[in-house]
Amino acid sequence: MKNKSYIGISFIILIFGILVIPKIIDRAKGGDILDDNRLNKVKGKKSDLVSFAKAPEFSFINEEGEKIPSDFYRDKVYLVEFFFTTCPTICPKMNENMKKLDSVFGNRRDFGIASITINPNVDTPEVLKAYKKRYGITNTNWNFLTGDQDVIFDLAKKFEVYVGENADVAGGFEHSGLFALMDKEGVIRSRKDQFENPILYYRGVKEGESEAQVMELIKDIEKLLKE
Repeated sequence: MKNKSYIGISFIILIFGILVIPKIIDRAKGGDILDDNRLNKVKGKKSDLVSFAKAPEFSFINEEGEKIPSDFYRDKVYLVEFFFTTCPTICPKMNENMKKLDSVFGNRRDFGIASITINPNVDTPEVLKAYKKRYGITNTNWNFLTGDQDVIFDLAKKFEVYVGENADVAGGFEHSGLFALMDKEGVIRSRKDQFENPILYYRGVKEGESEAQVMELIKDIEKLLKE
Protein backbone atom coordinates (compact mmCIF):
# COMPACT_ATOMS: atom_id res chain seq x y z
CA MET A 1 0.00 0.00 0.00
CA LYS A 2 2.87 2.34 0.82
CA ASN A 3 4.37 1.77 -2.62
CA LYS A 4 1.06 2.66 -4.26
CA SER A 5 0.89 5.87 -2.19
CA TYR A 6 4.39 6.87 -3.24
CA ILE A 7 3.52 6.20 -6.87
CA GLY A 8 0.39 8.35 -6.58
CA ILE A 9 2.30 11.22 -4.97
CA SER A 10 5.04 10.98 -7.57
CA PHE A 11 2.45 11.10 -10.34
CA ILE A 12 0.89 14.26 -8.88
CA ILE A 13 4.31 15.93 -8.60
CA LEU A 14 5.10 14.98 -12.19
CA ILE A 15 1.84 16.48 -13.47
CA PHE A 16 2.46 19.63 -11.42
CA GLY A 17 5.90 19.96 -12.94
CA ILE A 18 4.63 19.53 -16.48
CA LEU A 19 1.72 21.97 -16.18
CA VAL A 20 2.81 24.67 -13.74
CA ILE A 21 6.58 25.05 -13.68
CA PRO A 22 6.88 26.10 -17.37
CA LYS A 23 4.37 28.91 -16.68
CA ILE A 24 6.43 30.14 -13.76
CA ILE A 25 9.59 30.07 -15.87
CA ASP A 26 7.89 31.96 -18.70
CA ARG A 27 6.70 34.69 -16.33
CA ALA A 28 10.16 34.96 -14.79
CA LYS A 29 11.67 35.37 -18.27
CA GLY A 30 9.10 38.06 -19.07
CA GLY A 31 10.18 40.09 -16.04
CA ASP A 32 6.97 39.64 -14.07
CA ILE A 33 7.20 39.61 -10.30
CA LEU A 34 5.11 36.94 -8.59
CA ASP A 35 3.38 37.31 -5.26
CA ASP A 36 2.90 34.65 -2.60
CA ASN A 37 0.15 32.99 -4.62
CA ARG A 38 2.83 32.12 -7.17
CA LEU A 39 0.69 32.60 -10.27
CA ASN A 40 -0.89 35.97 -9.51
CA LYS A 41 0.82 38.87 -11.27
CA VAL A 42 1.74 41.97 -9.33
CA LYS A 43 3.88 44.89 -10.47
CA GLY A 44 6.06 43.79 -13.35
CA LYS A 45 7.94 45.07 -16.34
CA LYS A 46 7.31 48.39 -18.05
CA SER A 47 4.18 48.55 -20.18
CA ASP A 48 4.27 48.82 -23.97
CA LEU A 49 3.28 52.51 -23.86
CA VAL A 50 5.62 54.91 -25.63
CA SER A 51 7.72 57.26 -23.45
CA PHE A 52 8.37 60.85 -24.49
CA ALA A 53 10.06 63.74 -22.69
CA LYS A 54 9.42 64.60 -19.07
CA ALA A 55 6.42 66.91 -18.72
CA PRO A 56 7.25 70.61 -18.19
CA GLU A 57 7.08 71.83 -14.62
CA PHE A 58 4.43 74.30 -13.42
CA SER A 59 3.11 75.97 -10.31
CA PHE A 60 -0.39 77.46 -10.15
CA ILE A 61 -3.19 78.21 -7.70
CA ASN A 62 -6.09 75.79 -7.39
CA GLU A 63 -9.78 76.30 -6.67
CA GLU A 64 -9.08 76.37 -2.93
CA GLY A 65 -6.48 79.11 -3.27
CA GLU A 66 -3.66 76.64 -2.62
CA LYS A 67 -0.38 76.69 -4.52
CA ILE A 68 -0.09 73.46 -6.54
CA PRO A 69 3.31 72.74 -8.11
CA SER A 70 3.84 69.92 -10.57
CA ASP A 71 5.58 68.10 -7.70
CA PHE A 72 2.08 67.59 -6.26
CA TYR A 73 1.69 64.87 -8.89
CA ARG A 74 4.94 63.10 -8.11
CA ASP A 75 4.36 59.35 -7.76
CA LYS A 76 0.95 59.77 -9.38
CA VAL A 77 -0.30 58.85 -12.82
CA TYR A 78 -1.96 62.07 -13.95
CA LEU A 79 -3.65 63.92 -16.79
CA VAL A 80 -3.30 67.52 -17.92
CA GLU A 81 -5.87 69.47 -19.93
CA PHE A 82 -6.26 73.13 -20.92
CA PHE A 83 -9.80 74.53 -20.73
CA PHE A 84 -11.82 77.54 -19.51
CA THR A 85 -15.04 77.71 -17.55
CA THR A 86 -17.00 79.89 -19.99
CA CYS A 87 -16.14 77.73 -22.99
CA PRO A 88 -19.39 77.18 -24.94
CA THR A 89 -18.06 74.48 -27.24
CA ILE A 90 -15.71 71.61 -26.40
CA CYS A 91 -14.84 72.10 -22.70
CA PRO A 92 -18.10 70.71 -21.25
CA LYS A 93 -17.67 67.52 -23.27
CA MET A 94 -13.98 67.32 -22.37
CA ASN A 95 -14.74 67.47 -18.68
CA GLU A 96 -17.60 65.00 -18.96
CA ASN A 97 -15.07 62.60 -20.48
CA MET A 98 -12.55 63.48 -17.78
CA LYS A 99 -15.23 62.72 -15.18
CA LYS A 100 -15.59 59.22 -16.64
CA LEU A 101 -11.89 58.67 -15.98
CA ASP A 102 -12.23 60.15 -12.51
CA SER A 103 -15.13 57.80 -11.76
CA VAL A 104 -12.82 54.86 -12.42
CA PHE A 105 -9.61 56.11 -10.76
CA GLY A 106 -10.62 59.06 -8.58
CA ASN A 107 -10.54 57.06 -5.35
CA ARG A 108 -6.85 56.23 -5.84
CA ARG A 109 -4.19 58.28 -4.11
CA ASP A 110 -1.78 57.63 -6.99
CA PHE A 111 -3.98 59.21 -9.67
CA GLY A 112 -4.61 62.88 -10.36
CA ILE A 113 -5.81 65.48 -12.87
CA ALA A 114 -4.66 69.03 -13.59
CA SER A 115 -7.24 71.18 -15.40
CA ILE A 116 -5.52 74.45 -16.31
CA THR A 117 -7.60 77.44 -17.37
CA ILE A 118 -6.51 79.48 -20.39
CA ASN A 119 -8.72 82.39 -19.28
CA PRO A 120 -7.34 83.20 -15.82
CA ASN A 121 -8.64 86.78 -15.89
CA VAL A 122 -12.15 85.32 -15.50
CA ASP A 123 -11.33 81.97 -13.91
CA THR A 124 -10.34 82.96 -10.39
CA PRO A 125 -10.11 80.32 -7.64
CA GLU A 126 -13.67 81.18 -6.62
CA VAL A 127 -14.97 80.67 -10.16
CA LEU A 128 -13.06 77.41 -10.50
CA LYS A 129 -14.42 76.19 -7.17
CA ALA A 130 -17.99 76.85 -8.30
CA TYR A 131 -17.26 75.12 -11.61
CA LYS A 132 -15.87 72.05 -9.84
CA LYS A 133 -18.90 71.93 -7.58
CA ARG A 134 -21.26 72.27 -10.54
CA TYR A 135 -19.68 69.22 -12.12
CA GLY A 136 -19.98 67.26 -8.88
CA ILE A 137 -16.23 66.66 -8.63
CA THR A 138 -14.98 65.75 -5.15
CA ASN A 139 -11.57 64.27 -5.94
CA THR A 140 -8.96 66.37 -4.10
CA ASN A 141 -6.31 65.15 -6.56
CA TRP A 142 -8.23 66.84 -9.39
CA ASN A 143 -7.07 70.45 -9.28
CA PHE A 144 -8.55 73.29 -11.31
CA LEU A 145 -5.64 75.67 -11.75
CA THR A 146 -5.24 79.35 -12.55
CA GLY A 147 -2.35 81.78 -12.77
CA ASP A 148 -0.67 84.29 -15.06
CA GLN A 149 -2.01 83.96 -18.61
CA ASP A 150 1.40 84.37 -20.27
CA VAL A 151 2.84 81.62 -18.06
CA ILE A 152 -0.09 79.32 -18.85
CA PHE A 153 0.21 79.94 -22.58
CA ASP A 154 3.96 79.30 -22.36
CA LEU A 155 3.27 76.02 -20.55
CA ALA A 156 0.88 74.94 -23.29
CA LYS A 157 3.57 75.77 -25.83
CA LYS A 158 6.05 73.59 -23.92
CA PHE A 159 3.51 70.77 -23.99
CA GLU A 160 3.15 71.51 -27.73
CA VAL A 161 -0.61 71.88 -27.22
CA TYR A 162 -2.30 74.74 -29.07
CA VAL A 163 -4.11 77.47 -27.13
CA GLY A 164 -4.83 81.02 -28.22
CA GLU A 165 -7.09 84.03 -28.03
CA ASN A 166 -9.43 84.68 -30.94
CA ALA A 167 -12.18 87.27 -30.71
CA ASP A 168 -13.90 85.76 -33.73
CA VAL A 169 -14.67 82.38 -32.14
CA ALA A 170 -17.27 81.49 -29.52
CA GLY A 171 -15.87 82.14 -26.06
CA GLY A 172 -12.92 84.14 -27.35
CA PHE A 173 -10.34 81.34 -27.03
CA GLU A 174 -9.18 78.40 -29.10
CA HIS A 175 -7.61 75.20 -27.83
CA SER A 176 -7.00 71.67 -29.02
CA GLY A 177 -9.04 69.67 -26.52
CA LEU A 178 -6.27 67.14 -25.91
CA PHE A 179 -5.45 65.17 -22.77
CA ALA A 180 -1.79 64.60 -21.86
CA LEU A 181 -1.02 61.45 -19.85
CA MET A 182 1.97 61.27 -17.49
CA ASP A 183 3.38 58.32 -15.58
CA LYS A 184 4.49 58.36 -11.93
CA GLU A 185 7.88 59.75 -12.94
CA GLY A 186 6.29 62.68 -14.77
CA VAL A 187 7.13 61.32 -18.23
CA ILE A 188 4.59 61.86 -21.03
CA ARG A 189 3.28 58.51 -22.23
CA SER A 190 0.93 57.30 -24.96
CA ARG A 191 -0.09 54.31 -27.02
CA LYS A 192 0.43 53.83 -30.76
CA ASP A 193 -2.22 54.19 -33.44
CA GLN A 194 -3.23 51.50 -35.91
CA PHE A 195 -0.21 52.40 -38.04
CA GLU A 196 2.20 51.94 -35.11
CA ASN A 197 2.76 55.70 -34.78
CA PRO A 198 2.74 57.17 -31.25
CA ILE A 199 -0.32 59.36 -30.78
CA LEU A 200 1.42 61.55 -28.12
CA TYR A 201 -1.85 62.97 -26.75
CA TYR A 202 -5.37 61.59 -26.39
CA ARG A 203 -8.40 63.33 -27.87
CA GLY A 204 -10.50 64.77 -25.05
CA VAL A 205 -13.28 65.48 -27.49
CA LYS A 206 -13.92 64.72 -31.15
CA GLU A 207 -17.08 63.38 -32.70
CA GLY A 208 -16.84 59.64 -33.08
CA GLU A 209 -13.41 59.41 -31.42
CA SER A 210 -13.45 60.74 -27.87
CA GLU A 211 -15.46 57.82 -26.46
CA ALA A 212 -12.93 55.38 -27.90
CA GLN A 213 -10.08 57.49 -26.54
CA VAL A 214 -11.63 57.42 -23.06
CA MET A 215 -11.74 53.62 -23.16
CA GLU A 216 -8.15 53.53 -24.36
CA LEU A 217 -7.12 55.92 -21.61
CA ILE A 218 -8.73 53.70 -18.98
CA LYS A 219 -6.65 50.76 -20.22
CA ASP A 220 -3.46 52.82 -20.43
CA ILE A 221 -3.88 54.42 -17.01
CA GLU A 222 -4.33 50.92 -15.56
CA LYS A 223 -1.04 49.90 -17.16
CA LEU A 224 0.83 52.88 -15.75
CA LEU A 225 -0.60 52.38 -12.26
CA LYS A 226 0.91 48.87 -12.27
CA GLU A 227 4.39 50.00 -13.28
